[in-house]
Amino acid sequence: MNIIANLFKSSVGKKYVMAVTGSVLFLFVIGHLIGNLQVFLGPEAINRYGHFLQSNPELIWPARLTLLLMVGLHICSAATLSLENRAARPVGYAVYQPVGSSYASRNMLIGGGVVFVFIIYHLLHYTAQVQYLNLTGQSFATFVELLPGQVPAERHNIFKMMVVGFSKPLVSGFYVLGLALLCLHLSHGASSMFQSLGWKNEAYRPFLDKAARVVAVLIFLGYTSIPVAILCGYGKEALK
Repeated sequence: MNIIANLFKSSVGKKYVMAVTGSVLFLFVIGHLIGNLQVFLGPEAINRYGHFLQSNPELIWPARLTLLLMVGLHICSAATLSLENRAARPVGYAVYQPVGSSYASRNMLIGGGVVFVFIIYHLLHYTAQVQYLNLTGQSFATFVELLPGQVPAERHNIFKMMVVGFSKPLVSGFYVLGLALLCLHLSHGASSMFQSLGWKNEAYRPFLDKAARVVAVLIFLGYTSIPVAILCGYGKEALK
């Protein structure tokens, strides 16, 4: 804890905390995407994957607590850096003309806040399974798949939950919007991560900036392919 406290005493330290926590969260986003894309392999694959996670609390809870810590440190360092920047320039520009900065970089704090709200909704929607948020009138907790002759005899039907959940255009539309903001945030954050860690120089800068944008677009396409496919009829047999 003393190490973290010392890091927060300087702007460089806070940027380093943002970079490290951001890299962990970035890897989680990719890993989570790989897991979710198993929905295209059919009910057996995604339900088996979900059951593995749910039946191993000794793995999932340390991971959740670590991610929660990473999110907290990331938000705290971003907020304090923003406050320091404002304090250093108490009077705004008469005419603001951004040079060499992207829309994503100029709105990282606001975009990050919106992304945080989106993540909270996602957790309440699919992890906590709060019924009134899914707009279907159904309880996702009741979606089970029977496994005759096996132990346990049933498991949570993740496939049906995802299909039912994304069958609502309003919900899917909100997810697409939230993912667009998340990937906009990632497109700048991934590039800034190398800068803060001292791994970025003028020779590699163009490549890293372009790679960050490409990866962000691929992540967006990967995640949004699920609600879009479901709205187009994929998995409709689960609605019966």
